[in-house]
Order: sequence, then C-alpha cells, then structure tokens
Amino acid sequence: MDALSGLEIVDLGHQPYEPVWREMQRFTDARDAATPDQLWLVEHDPIYTQGQAGKPEHVLLRNEIPLLQVDRGGQVTYHGPGQLVAYPLVDLKRCKIGVRDFVHRLEGVVIEQLRGYGVDAERKLSAPGVYVGGAKIASLGLRVRRGCTFHGLAFNVAMDLAPFSAINPCGFQGLAVTQVLDFLPSVTWAQACADFKRYFQESFPSAR
Repeated sequence: MDALSGLEIVDLGHQPYEPVWREMQRFTDARDAATPDQLWLVEHDPIYTQGQAGKPEHVLLRNEIPLLQVDRGGQVTYHGPGQLVAYPLVDLKRCKIGVRDFVHRLEGVVIEQLRGYGVDAERKLSAPGVYVGGAKIASLGLRVRRGCTFHGLAFNVAMDLAPFSAINPCGFQGLAVTQVLDFLPSVTWAQACADFKRYFQESFPSAR
C-alpha cells in the first residue's frame, strides 16, 4: 500500500449526526485526484442509524432517540456522547488498498490502541468490528464511492450503553456491547481521541 496522500486530521468536537453525514457526501463528491485524504473525529448527539440494506426488525423498540436511514453498509447501530466516531475519507484507488484490507487495518488501529491500554481485543471473521471478551467495543460501516471511502468506525469509550438494548446491534440478536470505561475508568474521550490519532497515523502513514 502507498501512503495516504497528505492526511489532514479534522477535530469536529461534538456535532449532530446528519450535518456531518451530508458534509461527508459533499466532500467525497467534490474531491479529485489531488484532494488530500482526511480523518474526521467527532462525538455525536444520540441517534440510531440504519444502513442502506438495514432490516427494520433489528429495531426492537422505538424510543425518543431519532432513527435515520443512511447510505453506509451494515445494519442498525447507536451513536451518542462518549463514543469516538472516526470518519476516514480516503482515496483507496490512489493508495492502492482494497476495501477488505482497509477494514482490517481500521480494526487493527482499535486493537492496537486497546492493547496499549492493556486490554485484549480481537476481530471476528463473521462480523466486522472489534470485540473484547465477545462483546463489541467498536463497529464499522463504510460507503465507497468512486473508489473513495466515507462513513467509518464507532469506538465506545465512556458512554451510556443502555440505548443499545433497543436494537440488535449491527443486526446481531443478543450481541453484548462494551466500552473502554468498563476496563479503564480513567480513560477520557479526549485521551482516547488523541491516542486514536496516533495509532491511526502509525497504521496509515501519510505522504507529504
């Protein structure tokens, strides 16, 4: 794989989901062969998002949290405060990496970060994401348009996990979810965000 092209990291802070999603679409549609790759990091207001092929039966209970149909892959998931959401906007053609390898490397960023915290994490061949003791700690859902990625990865850091009980997370009935807080109460969202940047840059070096 070639290096990412002039990676720019954008800290969005706390933002509602839909405007960020629409801006990702605009960025992807407007970019050309010279556009630097970007990594957006954000924390969202509470929302359920349903992938483009999402099945409604995986929404078990409708509550006050909004549900939005979006254009990523995968089934339903939850975003909320205390979750680190990373959107890598990468030209896969330019950096000569396939989608499967890209997902594998994204999972690896979280696995290495957790390892740095002393937490053993793993992949599952049957379901993209990162797991600790069988419970999901990070989920992935991508869209690739003209060889460029948007959407990305949601990493549970220090959040209210109760809203996950209203859905089958990522379409898996009874799937347990966990977060960094369950293992390391001292790790804040801000620290996890800073650490994620470092591990991402180690896994996806940037060519300037």
